[in-house]
Amino acid sequence: MRTMHLHRFHGGLKLPDHKTESTVRPLLALDIPQVLFLPLSQHIGEPAEPLVGPGDTVLKGQRIGHANDYIAAHLHAPTSGRVREIAEYPVPHPSGLTAPCIVIEADGDDRWHDDRLRGWPDWHERDARSLRERIRDAGIVGLGGAAFPTAVKLNPRPGKAIHTLVVNGAECEPYISCDDTLMRERPKSVLAGVRIVAHLLGVERVLFAVEDNKPEALRALRDALSSHDRSRIQLVGIPSIYPTGGERQLIRVLTGREVPSAGLPADLGIVCHNPGTLKAVADAVLDGHPLISRIVTVTGPGVREPRNVEALIGTPFADLVAAAGGYAPEVNRLVMGGPMMGFAVGDDAVPVIKGTNCLLATRPQDTPEPGPLMPCIRCGECTRVCPANLLPQQLYWFAKSKNFDAIQDYGLFDCIECGCCARVCPSNIPLVQYYRFAKNEIWAREKERQKADLARERFEFRQLRQQREEQEKAERLARKKAAVAKQAPEGEKKAAIDAALERARAKKAAQTGENPADNGRPDT
Repeated sequence: MRTMHLHRFHGGLKLPDHKTESTVRPLLALDIPQVLFLPLSQHIGEPAEPLVGPGDTVLKGQRIGHANDYIAAHLHAPTSGRVREIAEYPVPHPSGLTAPCIVIEADGDDRWHDDRLRGWPDWHERDARSLRERIRDAGIVGLGGAAFPTAVKLNPRPGKAIHTLVVNGAECEPYISCDDTLMRERPKSVLAGVRIVAHLLGVERVLFAVEDNKPEALRALRDALSSHDRSRIQLVGIPSIYPTGGERQLIRVLTGREVPSAGLPADLGIVCHNPGTLKAVADAVLDGHPLISRIVTVTGPGVREPRNVEALIGTPFADLVAAAGGYAPEVNRLVMGGPMMGFAVGDDAVPVIKGTNCLLATRPQDTPEPGPLMPCIRCGECTRVCPANLLPQQLYWFAKSKNFDAIQDYGLFDCIECGCCARVCPSNIPLVQYYRFAKNEIWAREKERQKADLARERFEFRQLRQQREEQEKAERLARKKAAVAKQAPEGEKKAAIDAALERARAKKAAQTGENPADNGRPDT
């Protein structure tokens, strides 16, 4: 492992990592559950459209949800069975709401679909477009939690030459160790995915960053590197400071460069991917397997035997907790994700989705209630620890006063919602909740503005269409009159005029009771 000069991002916290609790036990592959619940939306973008219906038989790897939009992801059956229904069920989401799910009753045979994708041992001879299409066909999204469609991320805008691939093996949030376990257990598969993506992007270098509290993962990766890899892939041990795993923060640590506000790493010629995502790419390209399972950390003082498990997408959370020895006494909270950025789920019947990296179970004594909410004392601690180098106190005041124009000027959308500011706030102000509120309000207003703009455009288009139709009608009548006038002789025209005048006189006389013969005579 070569050394390189590392940089420091602003702020951050040194937190107890609590990772050994789940890494002391070997990775466990869960049995196929009796019923799988597969939300049609488990990625950033538009939901998939179901391709199956109640009563249909499905096979493992069969596409059951189709992505109709560019930013979307296909959905595949994790095992063989029968579709019981497509209905609303609770899903893992901060709102706690339900969403449409394909419910599959497993038959236990685990039969593969005959028309599944075939492996490409000659992947290095394939062009970038073919490889992206294979990744899209496999339904792969970012497995670090964001769940952004991977094929889209691997297709930078024209003019954005990518020279560096960053592999984000930091996994900085406490308790989460699924990437650590993956890098220890399957380093060759991860590195195969690295090679494929590096070939697809045509990058000059690969920086594989792993936090220094994961020595076993670093050792496994180093041992798996071939002599050819060592000249192209640089393993980098980085300090374990939260949130080093943030994309912008990691790029700052490795390169010293800042991703522009409202910009993307691609603007710097960099693409960043998670080890789990790269392993899924290798499965799709080398074996033709779609994304139908993932590793999940099941941990916290609220479970008896914390560990990492490999579960099929759609497996109920309750099955994962059972595999970790079940709940400990007095457990009161189940969180998807880590303690800093995760969110509580109200029911362990909700399923594993592509973005599920951790289940954290806690007890009341482990997560004491914060003290009473007090006024901001302007201590500046939140500014000191903010990794995005923002002014959290100002963002709080603007969010509280609903000054949404000013809060955007102060970089609200650069906030990664890491929770560092709320963690150190002596007044116990839930700062991140205020920022989320402001973001949601701004997004809602933007949608309303777009709807109003669309309605105005439709009205203006209708007005223009009606004016055009009236003009065309007038032109047609004018042409018709001109044609009639051109064809009729002069005498016929005069007779037609006299007849029209006579009809007008008769009509007037009928209305007034006058004799038409008297018209034009002097009064007597």
